[in-house]
Amino acid sequence: MSEWMVAGMPVWLWVVGGIALAALEIILPSFFLLWLGVSAIVVGVVSAVLPLDLSTQLFLWAVLSMACLVAWFRWVAPRMKDKTRSGMAYEKLLGQTATVLDFNESTGRGQLRFPAPLLGEDEWRFICQEDVKSGDRVAVTEVSGNDLVVKLHR
Repeated sequence: MSEWMVAGMPVWLWVVGGIALAALEIILPSFFLLWLGVSAIVVGVVSAVLPLDLSTQLFLWAVLSMACLVAWFRWVAPRMKDKTRSGMAYEKLLGQTATVLDFNESTGRGQLRFPAPLLGEDEWRFICQEDVKSGDRVAVTEVSGNDLVVKLHR
């Protein structure tokens, strides 16, 4: 067997990889990568204490990842469903802030995302008279049909 397979991956590689996976969760919010990252960090800590070969490290990471994912989707995620605002009236949309996903300057229309679903949806179309770009925060000023009228949030 190769020497690197017997020695296993270095501790720092597990920890850095775990932090990178957890950081990717910011870009891809799904709570999937977070648990893979946490599991990698745990494997790194365990590998610092106990000398494990590569196959044992990978097995431990796979088992921890599956356990974290099952626990998340079975017990934690269902309890978070109540934090949506799906029962609110259209008037309650006024003043809510969201992040711009894309914006077409020629039409003044785009797509935005709220941090929590509003009226059952987290992504909405919007109209804006100001020039905004992806990543900008906007606030809802009125509702026009199925579109939201927004302005740049300062």
